[in-house]
Amino acid sequence: MTLPTFEVLRPKTLAEALRWLAAQPDAFPIAGGTNLIPDARAGKLDPNTVIDISTLAELRGIRVKDDQVRIGACTTIAELLSSKEIAAQAPVLHASAKTFANTLIRNRATIGGNLVNNAPCADTAPALLVLDAEVELSSEGGKRWLRLADFLQAPFSVDKEDQEMLTAVRFGVPPANRIGRFRKMGLRKISCMAKVDVAMLLTFDDAHKCSDARLSLGAACPTALRAAEAETALTGKELSPDCIRTVAEAAARAAVPREGSEYKQQVVAGLVRQLLQEIAEEVGGTDG
Repeated sequence: MTLPTFEVLRPKTLAEALRWLAAQPDAFPIAGGTNLIPDARAGKLDPNTVIDISTLAELRGIRVKDDQVRIGACTTIAELLSSKEIAAQAPVLHASAKTFANTLIRNRATIGGNLVNNAPCADTAPALLVLDAEVELSSEGGKRWLRLADFLQAPFSVDKEDQEMLTAVRFGVPPANRIGRFRKMGLRKISCMAKVDVAMLLTFDDAHKCSDARLSLGAACPTALRAAEAETALTGKELSPDCIRTVAEAAARAAVPREGSEYKQQVVAGLVRQLLQEIAEEVGGTDG
């Protein structure tokens, strides 16, 4: 299908963009356009007005200050991937960026757009969930911070008012002894939507016991989520074969695939088991 006709507004500042959005709450903010433009071309969306925020410097960049990472909503996935700060401070997010689509899409797609679209296969969401990330929602009347876990409501639906715009993502810098892992299963090595995403962020004490466990799933559920039962099963435990099996089974139960995709529960269990076995070799655990 051909792209429908719409008006494009190009604000010079974030304040101007928010003022226009308040006046036209049905307008669509656009940065990379890797979701909006294909959806409009396919007839899934029919925007009358789009607000091009891609050039706003206020919405770009990665800053680390006071043990907190702040990422502008218009920061591209390619910029995440090339960031030394993200690689050092949040390797789980860096790993998710590495598997994101292909080079051309990574150069356009933004972290804000990936979260606002909230497709079940959004690769950055599981990684950000284990980082306990928050999103900044701005409007002409002010701004508010919301936990990402609360922001992601349902497939392609988020907790955002029409006049609000996602402007930043933030999370605390994980301790140096925390281990992050991300694994994606798709049908191809590149340019594929995730069939299953698994992200982990684990901390171990001197006795090789997991003192803090965070595990999230993507693409195997209506929206990305933390696997609470699996986290509980892992906390306070050594990575013995029995523990790994129990956690993998609990993670599989957290998966809620759509009808006909029940195989994803087995994939979740397999990926979780693989990642925990890798981590066990790194930190040491119970033999068996």
